[in-house]
Amino acid sequence: MAGDAARRLALITGASAGLGEAFARAYAARGLDVALVARRADRLEALASELASRHGIEAFALPTDLSEFEAHVPVMQAIAARGRRVDVLVNNAGFGIPQSFTSVPWARQRDFLMIMAVNACGLAYDVIPGMVEAGAGSIVNVASMAAFSPGVAGNSLYPGVKGLMVKFSQSLDSEYRAAGLKVTAVCPGFTKTEFALQAGVHEIMERESRLLWQTPEAVVAETIRGNERGKVVVIPGWHNKLAAALLRGLPEPLVRRIIAAGSAKYHLD
Repeated sequence: MAGDAARRLALITGASAGLGEAFARAYAARGLDVALVARRADRLEALASELASRHGIEAFALPTDLSEFEAHVPVMQAIAARGRRVDVLVNNAGFGIPQSFTSVPWARQRDFLMIMAVNACGLAYDVIPGMVEAGAGSIVNVASMAAFSPGVAGNSLYPGVKGLMVKFSQSLDSEYRAAGLKVTAVCPGFTKTEFALQAGVHEIMERESRLLWQTPEAVVAETIRGNERGKVVVIPGWHNKLAAALLRGLPEPLVRRIIAAGSAKYHLD
């Protein structure tokens, strides 16, 4: 289906599964065209075909390895070649490394930073001028409850990168709210996705109360509502809001001991 330049376009990274797929489904259901970015081309193509057929929108796959240097550039070139600009950016792509810092090759840690920080910021840098020119636009940066947590053993870079995405979102809001942009960092807790299994937290989720779990759809719905209302930090779920308040309010040495004890219990270090 040919794209309609009058329709808004949502660019979603990590769109082949989990939260990214849920964001793609949610924005397509709202009548936005969607550009889907991830490495798994087969999944992207299948999702794009389904969304285009179901919602009568344009959905197209942009298979991309965001761990590569300047990977955001060909993504934006492909969108420009279609005569489109991005109205909504969702920086969702990512993965976890549950091992200690030097127990995996540096290349893996570097890829983590490229995907979750460097190219995410690069995409934001690329789309903001067009949003400013249009006087409107939305950016959603997927952070985590880990953004409020001190660092402990395992997933060495994860809290720092997620904290960066929260602070980055707050800075962009301060700089571009007056230009009509709405920037949101969403900080989910336990969410039933493939990421949880890959990141090494699935075992914890299975042992904790299912009342603490959320579906990707619930997280995405609360995030989009918050973004549309101009909320800069969205913490979905009452239990996560309570946990974030405790993480922010308790002395950091105490929080570190509590989290370290949990990590040892579930062998995440």
